[in-house]
Amino acid sequence: MTDADPPAGATAPRVRDHRFFFWMSVAVLGVVVTGFARSFYLRPWFPEWPSPQEPFFLVHGAVYTAWFLLMPVQSALIGAGRVGVHRALGAFGVLLAGAVVVLGLIGAVIAARRPGGFFGVPIPGDHFLIIPTFDMLIFAVLIACAVAKRARPQVHKRLMLLASISLLTAPFARWPGVIGSGVLVYFLLNDLMLVPLVIWDRRRLGHVHAATWWAGGIPVLLQPVQLALSGTPFWLGIAHWMTGLGQGH
Repeated sequence: MTDADPPAGATAPRVRDHRFFFWMSVAVLGVVVTGFARSFYLRPWFPEWPSPQEPFFLVHGAVYTAWFLLMPVQSALIGAGRVGVHRALGAFGVLLAGAVVVLGLIGAVIAARRPGGFFGVPIPGDHFLIIPTFDMLIFAVLIACAVAKRARPQVHKRLMLLASISLLTAPFARWPGVIGSGVLVYFLLNDLMLVPLVIWDRRRLGHVHAATWWAGGIPVLLQPVQLALSGTPFWLGIAHWMTGLGQGH
């Protein structure tokens, strides 16, 4: 059984399934809070830590926080049998996801336009801009697919989780001990978040769910594509169009 929750009598498997996705959502939230603790969540306690000066990023941070908080809340509602509330919040979640994409792209452009580029990233801003741009595109596609597949719980919950995981490159890049270590490390940490889901699928279903394969695998396959394109005239032309900066910047 791959696309539906266990039957009503299978209480223990159902509970374990809900708990897994709840705690995975909490883990994703933990990655975000750890990454942005010094520059956003605990900013008053780290006055020496570099933080965005643009007021825009206060809104950006609030919207992103709302998204990552919504995920464990939605999982908890399903686990408690509050399907009606879950669906009502889901409509809000779609709007919130749209705001995540729009604000994410705007924030990436702002960061790319800075003289030093993206914080903690040892490559030029116009080159690195491809990473958050792909992140936003992947997130948008996965959310759209998750909404389309909301009648198939096992697909829907995986797509929602994997969409959230696709946004973790930025917080991982700000983790203590990781800052400045390079894009490959950021990608590796992001990819490791897929491992628990793969293991869960194997234990729960006996195989890796198709949604896990394509929604988790395609973003991984696109990582070397991003790196290969990041310094090409093709991408830099797009980046300079997005930022309004010429080749001389």
